[in-house]
Amino acid sequence: MSSLESTRLSLHAVAELLLAGPQFEQSRNIKLRVTPGGFATAAAPEAAVVGTDLVVGGRSVPLGGRTVAEVAADAGVVARPLDDVYAGGCGLTVEHLLDLDPDCAEQIADAFRLGDEALTMLAPEAERVLWPEHFDIANTVDEVNFGVSPGDTYLGVPYAYVGPWTPADHSGPFWNAPFGAARPIESFDDAHDLVQFLKEGQDLAAGRSR
Repeated sequence: MSSLESTRLSLHAVAELLLAGPQFEQSRNIKLRVTPGGFATAAAPEAAVVGTDLVVGGRSVPLGGRTVAEVAADAGVVARPLDDVYAGGCGLTVEHLLDLDPDCAEQIADAFRLGDEALTMLAPEAERVLWPEHFDIANTVDEVNFGVSPGDTYLGVPYAYVGPWTPADHSGPFWNAPFGAARPIESFDDAHDLVQFLKEGQDLAAGRSR
């Protein structure tokens, strides 16, 4: 397993079990948000991941080299899985040993930041959510999902995607993924460049030629 993959899986586990899970228990809300250096809860209780630390109550708790359960005990957080809320999450338990590379964590945080910025530019009025199930930042406009993933079983590096709800004409070169279209984040120069990709997908999904 690569350092990027182990870091992604560990951050996904923390997002589900230590942020979204406790938030759902208290606020019945699983939505997370992108924040500087990582991500955070969107409702009570407040918690965030910054780099390779869990920040709770102004206190930073290191994540690496410890199980989810050990981090939870140190931070005073009651870990909660979300298996009863959705299927297909990270599939990890509180016994998972967190393995994070600081450079890879920064790479993932940068991808989320770029995605959040581009999605805001694409559709300022659309809610942007970091979903704990698939661990991606996304919004939806006119039944088309737009987002950035830190990587998954489909593509192991951070990538941007466009996913129409209903089948579109995927015969063209733009549509290169089973769910629509995907491009590695490293192929974009900046958020403006990423927005052009998202807008192209938006136009094609709506039947508008470019």
